[in-house]
Amino acid sequence: GAAPLPVHLRDEGDGRSQPPPSTPDLLRVRGQATAKRALEIAAAGRHHLLMVGAPGSGKSMLAARMPGILPPLSPAEALETSMIHSLSGLLDEGGISRARPFREPHHTASMAAIVGGGRGAQPGEISLAHNGVLFLDEFPEFSRTVLETLRQPIETGEVVVARANAHIRYPCRFLLVAAANPCKCGYLADPARACARVPHCGEDYLGRISGPLMDRIDLRVEVPPVAYSDLDLPGGGESSADVAARVAAARAIQAQRFAGRDGLRVNADAEGQLLEEIAAPDAEGRALLARVAERFGLSARGYHRVLRVARTIADLAATPEVRKPHVAEAVGFRLSVAAGR
Repeated sequence: GAAPLPVHLRDEGDGRSQPPPSTPDLLRVRGQATAKRALEIAAAGRHHLLMVGAPGSGKSMLAARMPGILPPLSPAEALETSMIHSLSGLLDEGGISRARPFREPHHTASMAAIVGGGRGAQPGEISLAHNGVLFLDEFPEFSRTVLETLRQPIETGEVVVARANAHIRYPCRFLLVAAANPCKCGYLADPARACARVPHCGEDYLGRISGPLMDRIDLRVEVPPVAYSDLDLPGGGESSADVAARVAAARAIQAQRFAGRDGLRVNADAEGQLLEEIAAPDAEGRALLARVAERFGLSARGYHRVLRVARTIADLAATPEVRKPHVAEAVGFRLSVAAGR
């Protein structure tokens, strides 16, 4: 038959190919210190992230830099990733995936394209993003059915795809990076432009993301338009390599913590009694979390997700104990976009 196309020229349906190994550098993103910090925490503990901001604020630029701060695939991860990509015809025979996947399906993508299915029960985008990043731009524009179907895979790290008389189970332990405009027109709270339907436009638009789905997103950050003073600054702050070094150090702490525990690699994987053991805050941190849970009606899932993020923040600081400042930062990221708890 015909010779297979090179990987970067193949039609991958609704998704786009992963970026080349030379991913763009954070150094070139001006300002956005809070969003960059959220990116770092997300990468360190594999915590799902939602960025909300007006068009042109840099959400897509930030998302594209996530692979550059993630650690390289381990041999086991490379093998898992390669097997899935091979099933989808995205790898040359015998090839191995070295780069973490970065999948960016369009918001019009079908259920089968996102979750898997179709002829031959092919893996969907969520499985092609296994061990990598699933970037969902214009998050509220995805079909409600597709968004709701993501809830279980986010929780379990696997998806079951039906095929004739059988069901195929694919892994899909991805890092979700979602981006959304603050409202339909995109300019809610933009001082330079007026949104015609304040405040209902924003409430209605972000309301398309259900409470149970939003509950599963650990980090929510507002990405404001870049100030002129930031554009005028020489240099752009830290490079991806600087941030990647801290992420790698935090991941090494987690690797040691979860050594010998099958299926546990990062803080996002910890549950139940184990989570309570590894992320128990000090007295001040526990008191703060109790006040927040009561005042904001934090769900049990939300409470545990705050603990996981606080544990990762402590790991980034190389601090054995989770303390009040770590809890405070984790809470701040959870409550910064008021859609669900």
